[in-house]
Amino acid sequence: MGRAVTVATCALNQWTLDFEGNLERICRSIDIAKSRGARYRLGPELEICGYGCSDHYYESDTLLHSFQVLAKLLESPSAQDIVCDVGMPVLHRNVRYNCRVIFLNKKILLIRPKISLANAGNYRELRWFTPWNKTRHVEEYFLPRIIQEVTGQETVPFGDAVLATKDTCLGTEICEELWAPNSPHIEMGLDGVEIFTNSSGSHHVLRKAHTRVDLVNSATAKNGGIYILANQKGCDGDRLYYDGCAMISMNGETVAQGSQFSLDDVEVLVATLDLEDVRSYRAEISSRNLAASKVKPYPRVKVNFALSCCDDVAVPTCMPIQWRHHSPEEEISLGPACWLWDYLRRSKQAGFLLPLSGGIDSSATACIVYSMCHQVCLAVKNGNADVLADARRIVNDETYVPEDPREFCKRIFTTCYMASENSSQDTCNRAKLLAEQIGSYHINLNIDAAVKAIVGIFSMVTGRTPRFSVYGGSSRENLALQNVQARIRMVLAYLFAQLTLWTRGMPGGLLVLGSANVDESLRGYLTKYDCSSADINPIGGISKTDLKNFIQYCIENFQLTALRSIMSATPTAELEPLMDGQVAQTDEADMGMTYAELSIYGKLRKIAKAGPYSMFCKLINMWKEICTPREVASKVKHFFRMYSINRHKMTTLTPSYHAENYSPDDNRFDLRPFLYNTTWSWQFRCIDKQVNAL
Repeated sequence: MGRAVTVATCALNQWTLDFEGNLERICRSIDIAKSRGARYRLGPELEICGYGCSDHYYESDTLLHSFQVLAKLLESPSAQDIVCDVGMPVLHRNVRYNCRVIFLNKKILLIRPKISLANAGNYRELRWFTPWNKTRHVEEYFLPRIIQEVTGQETVPFGDAVLATKDTCLGTEICEELWAPNSPHIEMGLDGVEIFTNSSGSHHVLRKAHTRVDLVNSATAKNGGIYILANQKGCDGDRLYYDGCAMISMNGETVAQGSQFSLDDVEVLVATLDLEDVRSYRAEISSRNLAASKVKPYPRVKVNFALSCCDDVAVPTCMPIQWRHHSPEEEISLGPACWLWDYLRRSKQAGFLLPLSGGIDSSATACIVYSMCHQVCLAVKNGNADVLADARRIVNDETYVPEDPREFCKRIFTTCYMASENSSQDTCNRAKLLAEQIGSYHINLNIDAAVKAIVGIFSMVTGRTPRFSVYGGSSRENLALQNVQARIRMVLAYLFAQLTLWTRGMPGGLLVLGSANVDESLRGYLTKYDCSSADINPIGGISKTDLKNFIQYCIENFQLTALRSIMSATPTAELEPLMDGQVAQTDEADMGMTYAELSIYGKLRKIAKAGPYSMFCKLINMWKEICTPREVASKVKHFFRMYSINRHKMTTLTPSYHAENYSPDDNRFDLRPFLYNTTWSWQFRCIDKQVNAL
């Protein structure tokens, strides 16, 4: 009697439309699973073509190449004597579905289309796919000729069915179906399915991992069973970082945990579990058994194969473990660092350039690059040949071995302090000291000559010379003079990114890093086309509060003592004249609100879906100990006025690592107009009416 089943799941760093690389990683995962005794292997959602194909799903080429890869997998010696479960798009009766293709020994057992599509936040699956709404219904799918030639099959089952092997029954869920209120695993479990599988394309958000883990464990806590989750990992071509966390759970407890952040392109989890533990767990849940007696049965695809061996009494099985979650500071240190590494190696550039101002935001960005260098050195030390090969190509040295993060940082990271007459010596010193401690190649330059040249052209043409407000100028003049400095820094950043390595006799160019945080973007406290305009931004989805905590984490874990003075300094843009050699301008005074307040506004606006009136109603209770209703009204009006005036800046926001659910990213996450009636007359009148009533 077979009872110990050995199953494998994986986290793969797939890349959109990289069919060759995706095939290689899938094959490698199957090889590892088989070498560790697994009889079933589960992969991430849409792993063959890569999850983030977006409008490429419309192209027939994407479907064609996916089937070509599937044919290679079916023929592969690696994929014999193991049930393989892979993801790809499939066109059935001229309708495109997000599918799992499950096969064994060159025969396709079932094509299972996704039932619940993800269509919120960053997800747009309903744009490209149609959900399978025929529950417990199976149709014939006519295979394309390139697959028929391999399998000898003309048609295969397509639809909502489960697999019945010699020893157990498996049912499939795909990503969003786990999160749905009517998840398929509920009724599948009542119908006797013992193993549930879930292939995901789930991205990282700060403080989200525990939600996914809790959902997986709760799926089998009430109903019993084994739950296997696979996930994409890495940057597959856009703003998202898919954070792995492959896992296997049984009867409500985790038995195998994959890493959330790692530079390994292929990670495979294998667990051996006792089916009798599932059966005995279910036996005493009388409410479950009563419900099971009334459930409508699923179509079963019979499979002449077992996931267990006949004589397995002595086979050791896996025991429950305690899931170890990262702190938010660790997540910031690791997630964006892994995303940067993927972007660097896949863009085939030679490193990064960062305008380092000596403030918290640019310093946090520098620390993330330094953390990336740590991860690269650690991966090479642990024998990761892929990372070593990538590092050698990036630095253009076939014998190079990255061992010291500071030394590797020197090769691939350039920091640049761009001083003006409005810059203080303190920020210059702080930037220089941090650069020394992380090991970056550091440049000091002064932009005054360029600023004077540009203002001089304006004066020559118009006959007028703008002045800062401290010298009697208007607010328009004051802002324009600040913007000139900021925009010149952007131009110089790109010039140095293109030619710095040339001056050092090294090949290649550098990616420019931006460092505007999520709160500044929301408020629009940045100059359009300044240093916030870069190639990518690792902190664009992270709040100022979280960045401060991350800086403290870096002080303690990386021993970067230069960060202490950066932490204690008042945030400032340093674009207005100094007063007696000291900075007079501060961010929070300029914005008319604190960063803590901005964070609250952002969460209420996006996550709580609050307009001006609803935000006011929530904040009069949240802030009743510190503000009067009239003060709350004034703050809310000021925020919405500034937000709407500056919303146009979001249309050109640098692609940023997505880390917060209140991100104002205009690209596809936070879809809003960028031309508002900034008086908000009706909304503000409702607030005023409520203030008077109170």
